[in-house]
Amino acid sequence: MWDQRYSDDEYAYGTEPNAFLYQNAALLTGPVLSLAEGEGRNAVFLASLGLEVLGVDGSEVGLSKALQLAASKSLTIQTTLADLATYEPPEAAFNSVISIFAHLPSVVRAKLYPKVERSLKPGGILLLEAYSKAQLNYNTGGPKDADRLMICTDLEQAFPQCEPLLCQEIEREVVEGKYHTGLASVVQFIARKRS
Repeated sequence: MWDQRYSDDEYAYGTEPNAFLYQNAALLTGPVLSLAEGEGRNAVFLASLGLEVLGVDGSEVGLSKALQLAASKSLTIQTTLADLATYEPPEAAFNSVISIFAHLPSVVRAKLYPKVERSLKPGGILLLEAYSKAQLNYNTGGPKDADRLMICTDLEQAFPQCEPLLCQEIEREVVEGKYHTGLASVVQFIARKRS
């Protein structure tokens, strides 16, 4: 499905970074792991700040476009083609991990998130934005399956070795390409791995 979505010449979610990531990028240091990176907009933005970034995604088409986007701006990012259901990030390898609109089934998150937490170095930052369960009441993007949507308590429980710095469910205007546009209900989570 994702190869098909990313097969158009245009970028499905645009080429500008996610607004929540943009607002909080100063918290991040490299190397950064970006989960479900897609066509590269967030990884390329972080690379423009001088950060080393690894974008992981299950779509070869998306990652190819991510590399093209980086090259068009004379930037370098690393990519890994992987199914997040079975992805094994290296332990204590990243100072930051970002997850922007990565809507995985809860059974996949239950396997992936402990590995993601282990991949963070002590003091490392996790930054996540996703559609919340309340997004089912909106027609502005995201999956129509409540199991793929999140609330704050889900995230606080999923990352027990991390101290939440921010966890909120809010309404905000999301303008990110043709698939994410309009007033939406999102969950925003920033946490620091305990030393």
